[in-house]
Amino acid sequence: QVQLVESGGGLVQPGESLRLSCAASGSIWGIYTAGWYRQAPGKQRELVAAITYGDKMNYADSVKGRFTISRDNAKNTVYLQMNSLKPEDPAVYYCNVDDPPYDYWGQGTQVAVSS
Repeated sequence: QVQLVESGGGLVQPGESLRLSCAASGSIWGIYTAGWYRQAPGKQRELVAAITYGDKMNYADSVKGRFTISRDNAKNTVYLQMNSLKPEDPAVYYCNVDDPPYDYWGQGTQVAVSS
């Protein structure tokens, strides 16, 4: 059984930074894609960033140039560096690991941006 545990969320002011971490406990087999999603109140969950096993990355247009996803395969950990946070970024951020045939989700970590 694999569990994903996110950390690093919090309250910051506009323009500040946060770094989210997602650590997988248990064994993840195969070549997997990891991603960060977010869901704001009243909105659908959306993809923020994803990274393949070969380190190919893609980002939502709204975060390009500000957020960076990375991974440490030896530690089974995925990171999301969020810079220049904006008032539209607050949400619950979820980690996802797509390890066919399995799909794992974390419990989410809250990110708030307020002046």
